[in-house]
Amino acid sequence: MADPCHVDIHRIRKILPHRYPFLLVDKVLAHAPGDSLTAVKNVTVNEPFFQGHFPDRPVFPGVLILEALAQASAIHASLDVGEEIEDDIIFLFAGIDNVRFKRQVEPGDRLLLEVRQTNYKRRIWKYATTATVDGHVAATAEVIFTYRIVMEDD
Repeated sequence: MADPCHVDIHRIRKILPHRYPFLLVDKVLAHAPGDSLTAVKNVTVNEPFFQGHFPDRPVFPGVLILEALAQASAIHASLDVGEEIEDDIIFLFAGIDNVRFKRQVEPGDRLLLEVRQTNYKRRIWKYATTATVDGHVAATAEVIFTYRIVMEDD
């Protein structure tokens, strides 16, 4: 039986406009409409930012952990809104609050991205998000975003 939540990299690429090296969600593991989503970012040493962050002890940048959480949140909202948004809507950060970093993320880690919708009103979503590695919290944040309809002439 096929996984009803099967959102692989091909479907993610249809939902998000991001591309390498800025597409930071590899797969969706679970989706509960109107509630939550769990996704994965596999961290590899081949990613370009590790050349400078830091060459002798690579650390996945905290700002990219936040971006991965925002992308996972946008995927959740997109799945909830429906397929019609894929071609003409772009999700945009509106804010981020209460950010906390708890541990470093390094090459070889599997970053689990958990997002839970806490509010939705007038095209503005708010999510409580957590990024973990092997059951240990790497970061938490409240992510707020909206979407914009993109016209052909924009």
